[in-house]
Amino acid sequence: MKVTVARIYVTEGKHIHEKIFQRLHDEHKVKGVTVYRGITGFGKSGETHSSNLLDLSFDMPVVVEFFDTGDKVETALDSISDLISPGHVLTFAADFY
Repeated sequence: MKVTVARIYVTEGKHIHEKIFQRLHDEHKVKGVTVYRGITGFGKSGETHSSNLLDLSFDMPVVVEFFDTGDKVETALDSISDLISPGHVLTFAADFY
């Protein structure tokens, strides 16, 4: 089965990932969602977000990844666009086994 995978890049400081997860689960009922917490990352600003034993950051990079049919992914992304900054979403085709 062909699906579309979407990856959304945010930081955890404003808990946007929780709102995105909730909408994808409750409203769109997509086939699957996983939220990953990064250990180091940087984005457009070039500011590094990192955690180590001496300096634990609470604004770490987070990736919300989900998949479903292309139409359903597009509809879901349109619905959550108010939560996501432009240029923070990747989509790609994949096979679901």
